[in-house]
Amino acid sequence: QVQLQESGPGLVKPSQTLSLTCTVSGGSITTNYYYWSWIRQPPGKGLEWMGAIAYSGSTYYSPSLKSRTSISRDTSKNQFTLQLSSVTPEDTAVYYCARELLLGTIYEYDYWGQGTQVTVSS
Repeated sequence: QVQLQESGPGLVKPSQTLSLTCTVSGGSITTNYYYWSWIRQPPGKGLEWMGAIAYSGSTYYSPSLKSRTSISRDTSKNQFTLQLSSVTPEDTAVYYCARELLLGTIYEYDYWGQGTQVTVSS
């Protein structure tokens, strides 16, 4: 049973960097052929895929967030992290980490963290 859990501060000031960590248990983040993703949901809006880090360490980002987003990992701790710089109140959302499996042209998210609320406010 794979479990993911987000952690990090719930309040960030505008212009600062949002940092979150996803801790994975029950499976390795280096196992073929999974991707480890960050997804967010602003209030009243839909889910937005932010980016992912693959089992190989390669990273992928949403074009709209690429300039501000960095995803990294610590394989010794089985963790991956999200950093979103220069945040504004529009970055307020529930942030999720999830495991993604790409099956040719079809993808699915089979395991999710519970989500963590992050509010950007002064």
